[in-house]
Amino acid sequence: MAQGMATLGRVPGVAFVLVALFAIFAAMSPGFSTAPNLSNILVQSSILLLLALPMTFIIMTEGLDLSIGAVLTLGSVVLASVAVSTGSLTIAFIAAVAIGLAFGLLNGWLIAWIDIPPFVTTLGTLGIAQGLCLVITDGTSIVGMPPSLHFFYSGTVLGIPFPLILAAVAYAVMHGILYHTRFGTYVPALGGNREALRHAGINDRRVLAIVYGIGGLMAGIGALLLTSRISSAHPTAAIGMEFDAIAAVAVGGTQFERGEGWLLGTLLGVVTIGVLRNGLNLLAMPSSIQVICVGLLVIVALFFDGVRKAHDS
Repeated sequence: MAQGMATLGRVPGVAFVLVALFAIFAAMSPGFSTAPNLSNILVQSSILLLLALPMTFIIMTEGLDLSIGAVLTLGSVVLASVAVSTGSLTIAFIAAVAIGLAFGLLNGWLIAWIDIPPFVTTLGTLGIAQGLCLVITDGTSIVGMPPSLHFFYSGTVLGIPFPLILAAVAYAVMHGILYHTRFGTYVPALGGNREALRHAGINDRRVLAIVYGIGGLMAGIGALLLTSRISSAHPTAAIGMEFDAIAAVAVGGTQFERGEGWLLGTLLGVVTIGVLRNGLNLLAMPSSIQVICVGLLVIVALFFDGVRKAHDS
């Protein structure tokens, strides 16, 4: 019994919010709980998961990446531009991943070696990425994508949507890195006890730069799904997704200090935001109301966590 209560105590507040939201939307919208819509929620959440997983690592280091949504957009713009000009999705995808990785490593270098605070650094690179998107596209959408691009968001493998497969692989890889590698033990130490890493002879600056590099890399990979979803590239397509990514990590139980984080909690946070946005869409709520509701979700989930921790103590 005590073991069961301890396990329940570890469940983040977002899990209870997820169950409540599911029940509410199922009651208010008959089409919400259908199998096609539930599959749609998971597919739509796949891009956010690709951002939220590395954001978990970043926040565990007591950092933040405000640029990841803009870098995702830039990756999409680069992918579309290269695909249209060369006709090769392979080259286009490599270019998108390269630009994402470059921005991630730039963030890491500025934060780790130049000692510019993460908020200031990533706010600056957000502006750079947004500006490059506008320069490349001249403020308009890039269209004329190769027909094969459609598969990466709408195609299936053995009946499973490709975005879900990519998201599952990404989760498995990030889970393996965090919990089953030596590098993974360094990530929480960056936020919880950085001095211990230095005393152990670990180059904490290099580890920190790699963490931000992983964030940029995942944004570049996510550009493939984003571009495939809208069959084009728009200079503002993913602007603001960093808000949802940070919200998913926060409501999933990752702390902004002491290096405490939980990838499964992040997954629950991503699904909860997906359920919330999908349910509000079915109820024809405008995007402004959806943003407000995501903000409320963060507050409610963290409130539940705070109440439970106070009760446990």
